[in-house]
Amino acid sequence: MIENGQPGGGYLLKHGSLQIPFKVQFGERQQLMIHVHPELRLEVLAPAGREIGSVLKRVDARSTWIANQWRYFERYQPTCPPRRYVSGETYLYLGRQYRLKVAKGRGSSVKLKGRFFHVLHNDRDDRDGIQRLVTDWYRDHACRLFKDRMANCLDRCKSLKLSKSPLISVRPMKRRWGSCTNSGNITLNLELVKTPVHCIDYVIAHELCHLKVHNHSPAFYRLLSRVMPDWEKRKDRLDSEVWA
Repeated sequence: MIENGQPGGGYLLKHGSLQIPFKVQFGERQQLMIHVHPELRLEVLAPAGREIGSVLKRVDARSTWIANQWRYFERYQPTCPPRRYVSGETYLYLGRQYRLKVAKGRGSSVKLKGRFFHVLHNDRDDRDGIQRLVTDWYRDHACRLFKDRMANCLDRCKSLKLSKSPLISVRPMKRRWGSCTNSGNITLNLELVKTPVHCIDYVIAHELCHLKVHNHSPAFYRLLSRVMPDWEKRKDRLDSEVWA
């Protein structure tokens, strides 16, 4: 159901418990486009001169798809309790949990041994410093691992016939696991290194498919299913992960 009379001349799409605001933008284009952005924004672009009633009718007809996309992106930002970076806390790496052990000593280092993250720092109470050490460890390992997994996924996705291998960058992201640019570069969320390898491969394959199809249309999912038939199982596992 769609309600009008929203602030700024907008509309409100109601679907179950969701209430999604949007505006209709008219312009020089041939087709109506409905797109849900990862930052939780519904965009509706319509050809100039098209009746607003027919536009809203089309949006309402796509309400289930819109709601599914909205909930999908909502799940990219699970609640994460604040970290104190003290001994005994649990941290994730490749889907497994490890305990933090902070010891005082000369120099600074982070090493993964057995079931523990061993952090050596000259001040055990310097939580900001310990946080930087742990974050740098994650970033170093993520850069190496993601490069290796990209090579693996490119081999899996040969049928995409990409013109070049994408450049990879790694950074923290609030609402998505990965993204790609029109120039063919892929950014992966630093937090992804905390998930199982098969989930990392799913995100990379997802972004590689976006280099061919730039939306979440049926054509995109047909392509993803071709290169990774079990992508839904991998996505379900990824969605169950808690960033910690």
